[in-house]
Amino acid sequence: MKVIGIDPGLRSMGWGVISVEGSRISHIANGQCQGQGADMAERLMALFTGLTQVIADHAPDAAAVEQVFVNTNASATLKLGQARGIALLVPAQAGLTVGEYAPNTIKKSVVGVGHAAKEQVQHMVKLQLPGVQFTGPDAADALAIAICHAHHLGSAASLSRVRA
Repeated sequence: MKVIGIDPGLRSMGWGVISVEGSRISHIANGQCQGQGADMAERLMALFTGLTQVIADHAPDAAAVEQVFVNTNASATLKLGQARGIALLVPAQAGLTVGEYAPNTIKKSVVGVGHAAKEQVQHMVKLQLPGVQFTGPDAADALAIAICHAHHLGSAASLSRVRA
C-alpha cells in the first residue's frame, strides 16, 4: 500500500509518499508544491495543479493531511485553511480516503511525544526511513504525516482482526 502525507501551506505544500507492507515502511518520494503567483487564486491553482500531478505520478492508495491549528492571527489561519482545502480536495478527487491528524497526534505517533520539536520529528523520520533525503522541511513534515497514517491504519487493521 502507498500512503501520501500532505503538509498544507500556501507558499509550499509538502508531500511525502511511503510504502507500507505490514509493519514495514519505506520511502518512495517526497517534495514540495510551490504556491506561486501574485494573488491567492494563482497560488491555489498552482498548488492544485502540482498536487494533482504528484498523485497521478505516484498513485497512492491512501492520503493523510495535517489539521490546521488555530493561532493568534485569524487571517493567516483562514488563508492556510484554503490551502488545506486543496490538500483535501485533490486526493478525494482521485478517489482516496483522507485521514486528518492534529499536529500533536503526528508528533506523538512519530516521536512518542506530542510536543516534540521539528528537529526531533525530522530525526525520527530519518530513523524510520533510512537514507531519506528531504527536499525541504515541509516535505519532512509530510513524511511524518504519512508515517502517522500508516501507524493508524496498522492499528485499525489489528483491531479489526481481533474483533473478527
